[in-house]
Order: sequence, then structure tokens, then C-alpha cells
Amino acid sequence: MAKPLDLDLRRRIVAAIEAGASCRTAAARFDVSESAAIKLMRRYRATGSLAPGKMGGHRRPILEAERDWLMERVAKQSDITVRALADELAERGIVVSHVSVWNLLRRESQTHKKKRARQRADPS
Repeated sequence: MAKPLDLDLRRRIVAAIEAGASCRTAAARFDVSESAAIKLMRRYRATGSLAPGKMGGHRRPILEAERDWLMERVAKQSDITVRALADELAERGIVVSHVSVWNLLRRESQTHKKKRARQRADPS
């Protein structure tokens, strides 16, 4: 995974740009990407800080607020598809993919497996 630029390198890039070099020239001089120099200066001008921003972290599940409704809906109709649930959520104004619904159901141990024995013809 990518790491933020060293603080010393960040200082030298900002000093070069403030001394009159362009972001692209400073990037070539310090062997970093042009976008890294441009984003560093944008951040420096906006916040006055050279410290890197937060990387990664945990995102709360999108459907956490709708968990109770979804569990109630699955309890009423246990064979409902995740696509149908996603469509019903869209009618309620919450547009998510069926994968998001599936992830929530999986976290709640609400998986549904079809019985293969019921699909086969009777052997007798």
C-alpha cells in the first residue's frame, strides 16, 4: 500500500514551490509524481499543514439505519430476493445496490440456500 511522503521531503517541495518553481518542476526535481506535488500544495494552501491526511479507516455500513426494516421484511417473506429488497429500498428513497443488501443480510446471518433435493426429480 502507498505511504505518505516523508515530512522532510514535503517541506523541501513546498519550499521550492514557494521560491518560485512550478509544481511540475518541483515534482521532477524531487522525483515525485506531479499529482503528489499539486495535491500537497493544495492541502498546504488550504490548511497550512504539511501533515498527510488520514488514510483508510472504517466506513459504517450504508444500510445500518434500515437494518430493522430489512430484518422485518425478510421475516415476513423469507424467500424474497436481494434485488427485490434493493428495489423496495429505492421506492423508500434509499438507492443502493443489491450487493449492499446482501452484505447486510450476510452480517446478520440471514442467508438463504435453495435445497437441491427439492429441485431434483423424484428418483422412484
